[in-house]
Amino acid sequence: MSERKVLNKYYPPDFDPSKIPKLKLPKDRQYVVRLMAPFNMRCKTCGEYIYKGKKFNARKETVQNEAYLGLPIFRFYIKCTRCLAEITFKTDPENTDYTMEHGATRNFQAEKLLEEEEKRVQKEREDEELNNPMKVLENRTKDSKLEMEVLENLQELKDLNQRQAHVDFEAMLRQHRLSEEERQKQEQEEDEREAATLVEESRKRRLLEDSDSDEGDPPCQPRPAVRPNPTAILDEAPKAKKKAESWERSVGTLGSRPQLSGLVVVKKTDLDCSIECGGAPPAQGTCAHPGQLSEVELLG
Repeated sequence: MSERKVLNKYYPPDFDPSKIPKLKLPKDRQYVVRLMAPFNMRCKTCGEYIYKGKKFNARKETVQNEAYLGLPIFRFYIKCTRCLAEITFKTDPENTDYTMEHGATRNFQAEKLLEEEEKRVQKEREDEELNNPMKVLENRTKDSKLEMEVLENLQELKDLNQRQAHVDFEAMLRQHRLSEEERQKQEQEEDEREAATLVEESRKRRLLEDSDSDEGDPPCQPRPAVRPNPTAILDEAPKAKKKAESWERSVGTLGSRPQLSGLVVVKKTDLDCSIECGGAPPAQGTCAHPGQLSEVELLG
């Protein structure tokens, strides 16, 4: 049984390869290839974001009349995933990158422009140093000075890290806790002191108000002494009168009660006498105490 897949093909003795017709294809022919988006882009038609790495079935063609050091430049056609607008970009072998051509804008273009600017400045510096030896010396001096500053900053950071490495965080937390307790205790003492001060002020204010009210009230008149026997005053020895002061003689006494008010006794009626004795009311003109004098007899 012969092999199903042969590796060698049979060529007849009269085979002439020049007689095989050649396939003539246009130079700008396109191929369908599978690729991923080389950078983040945004569609100009609908504003859809296309992230880097999204896969597309793209059409590939060779750019005519463009090359870099004999390397051909290829153009790719893709479609937006939302509005199906056509987006084209091509290769950039000079910068080892891709260039947006039509249909979208490249995101993060500022980073690329910054890199290009740095490269341009570096190239200009090299060209300038090539023609000016003094410029080379100046640039070296600046570079050495900048390097020394960087080393000093690095040493400071190292020292700072070493100092922080020996810090006892437990002690710091303990000290912070003690200071917090002291502060709370001090605040509590201040609150108690303020409360005591307010209580003392309120007590003083109350005492002042009470004293003012006592001074404003009229003096209380003392009640006359109750004597068991109205005639007992006759048995007492007469007291010497006090010598009146000069202002008392001119103005008079402050008391509104007369001096002889204690000598006057209201005469009790028969009804009162009978009620006190607990018996029947006596006849008119009689009293339970025969020794009691009437008001007229006392004054006479």
